[in-house]
Amino acid sequence: MSRITDVVQKINILIVNQSVVDFCSSFFAILTIVVEVDLTRMSPGGAWDQFVCRIWLTLLPLWTFLHMSTYGIILTALERCAAVIYPIWYKVIVKIQSSGV
Repeated sequence: MSRITDVVQKINILIVNQSVVDFCSSFFAILTIVVEVDLTRMSPGGAWDQFVCRIWLTLLPLWTFLHMSTYGIILTALERCAAVIYPIWYKVIVKIQSSGV
């Protein structure tokens, strides 16, 4: 019974992580649409202006969270695939990892 609990905890961690990443990507998608940047008042040496040009206008936060979301879904699918295709190997690996060896 403890092995089942360990597996469920690992799956729950993946699902919670996926939920947080999806929330962040949705948040940045909304911010990208809502926030408009006035480019006429930018100065070349200001730290805020450098942030806006290099980070915000390139949509780096949005693309980062979208990529993290995609990789999280792939990781969850691979983990479930390994559990279904190789159940004995998966139980041995989960048991070894949960015992801390």
